[in-house]
Amino acid sequence: MNPFAFSCIMPHGGELVPELAGEDPQRMKVTRGAMERLGRMMEEGQPDTILVITPHGTGVDGRFAITDSERLVGVVEENGARYEMARTVDRVAAAEIVVEAKKANLPAASIHFGTSEGEGSVLPLDWGAIVPLRFMPDVPVVVVTPSKKTAPDELMRFGAVLRKTAEQATTKFGLIASCDWSHTHDESGPYGFSPQAKRVDEEVVRLVKANRLEAMRELDGDAVEEAKPDGLRQALVLAGAIPKGERRVDFLSYEVPTYFGMICAGFR
Repeated sequence: MNPFAFSCIMPHGGELVPELAGEDPQRMKVTRGAMERLGRMMEEGQPDTILVITPHGTGVDGRFAITDSERLVGVVEENGARYEMARTVDRVAAAEIVVEAKKANLPAASIHFGTSEGEGSVLPLDWGAIVPLRFMPDVPVVVVTPSKKTAPDELMRFGAVLRKTAEQATTKFGLIASCDWSHTHDESGPYGFSPQAKRVDEEVVRLVKANRLEAMRELDGDAVEEAKPDGLRQALVLAGAIPKGERRVDFLSYEVPTYFGMICAGFR
């Protein structure tokens, strides 16, 4: 039985935040609307804590980095505007995740900054967490950043660790895989253009719609290198947390309004 209140794949482009939409709020309207809908779905699940898997948080080489400060504070700036967020960390859940990861022989590390508790115990909250959390209930969080060197099977095994933690908890967890997809759709973008961006994103969309997240392990490595998605690790963690037989997918949207692809999908 799926132990999560609600789970989803969400993007993290800064312009998705309504306060940062700028002079062209229509540009990401489809995805923004889908994220609002995912937020309502999460609200209906009534989670006590939301776990966020992000590619842009504080990284620890070769390990899963798990927040263990009292608070997280961060800022996203876009279109000349500024959006700031602060969230409380569920330190009990964070500690349990680390314990279970080590039992599973997975490389995990709790991270903190400043003081171990009190006003100085604050870690930065990255845009990969801020953007999706803008649409979510204001509850405590745990942010996890997988190392870029983590193997696909370890990502799925870590998802199973999150699952076990959720099963043993007396509170309800939501789960967000914060994922942008191929970053080489537009020559004017920071990574240039590759025809592989369209091909990789089409395959990812097909797999998400078919509820076959695990198959992302089989994507062609050379194509992925050219397309430059940053959603694969987080999606595989979600796949490990909720096995296919327990997932029901609600695919909401895919669009490429700038140089990178964005998907919104819910899983119950």
